[in-house]
Amino acid sequence: MQRENDRSEYDPRVRNGDPDGFEAFDEDRPIRLGVSSCLLGNEVRYDGGHKRDRFVIDQLGPLVEWVPVCPEMEVGMGTPRPKLHLVRAGEELRMREIESGHDHTRAMRRFASHRVRALRDLDLSGFVLKKNSPSCGVTRVKVQGDRRSPAQDNRGLFASHLMRTCPNLPVEDEGRLDDAKLRENFVERVFAHRRLRGLFGRRWAKSQLVAFHTAHKLQLMAHAREYCHELGHLVASIDRRPRAEICEAYQSGFMAALARPVFRGKIAKVLQHAAGHLKRRLESASRAELADLIRDYRVGNVPLGAPVTLLRDHARHLEVAYLNGQTFLDPHPKELLLRNQD
Repeated sequence: MQRENDRSEYDPRVRNGDPDGFEAFDEDRPIRLGVSSCLLGNEVRYDGGHKRDRFVIDQLGPLVEWVPVCPEMEVGMGTPRPKLHLVRAGEELRMREIESGHDHTRAMRRFASHRVRALRDLDLSGFVLKKNSPSCGVTRVKVQGDRRSPAQDNRGLFASHLMRTCPNLPVEDEGRLDDAKLRENFVERVFAHRRLRGLFGRRWAKSQLVAFHTAHKLQLMAHAREYCHELGHLVASIDRRPRAEICEAYQSGFMAALARPVFRGKIAKVLQHAAGHLKRRLESASRAELADLIRDYRVGNVPLGAPVTLLRDHARHLEVAYLNGQTFLDPHPKELLLRNQD
């Protein structure tokens, strides 16, 4: 009886402990990202136009499978359609047509509930939404009648429900992805989320969680050293806590850690830490070259890709297993060239 109970705690069909509520993970599925349909060039905007995004289509597109969503079209508004805005009514945000004042709040919330429930079963690894949209805006969406600067948590109605229901899912708007650092952070989280789902989306063993955490140590340290330590303590407590609790806490803490911004100083310290695993096996000239390159990165003379490439080459040539297993060295596809843009 006890064995059966233990098994149920980490069976992916048991949704307790999976905050995003996805079904069992399928490795054969491509990496899927949700996206506001207009960003793919689809003519679904209120004026019958689109907002084709080059990064979404030309750079990310070849590496992922897009799942397009247009809340306003799918709720039945059609195109062209009356322009909408958000209006504050007490503590509540309402979605209304600008000219007529017709209220679409109830319909949009009902749609968001059903649509997000269906999207959860697709194993999404992230979502790119249209900025400033009263349905899809992720942050600082303008609210009619509010004279203050738009608040950070002013979100479109669909985006708000999505982010509340799937708190660990990487979500960004296309406007913020114009920033190189935010763009890399989003892509990094997308591929990390995919790996996380690969672990927890099926039955998992303690040894697998230990291996996962070990492989992500440098990546976690680059973002938030305190999270890395806390997650390490969580992994160490696995024999004393319910597995569903471990699963939920680790996923939440892991994705929260990667959402923390990185800075050159912190990354340089991680690079130096990684270089320490090579110092006894590298010749003095090679050690000096690597140290100089890390220093150049710290002061902004070279992009991150420069010291990482040299570090990775040394690790592979010398067959340093610990470094070769670190996701920090290859957190996302090289084709994106994200570490050559800072």
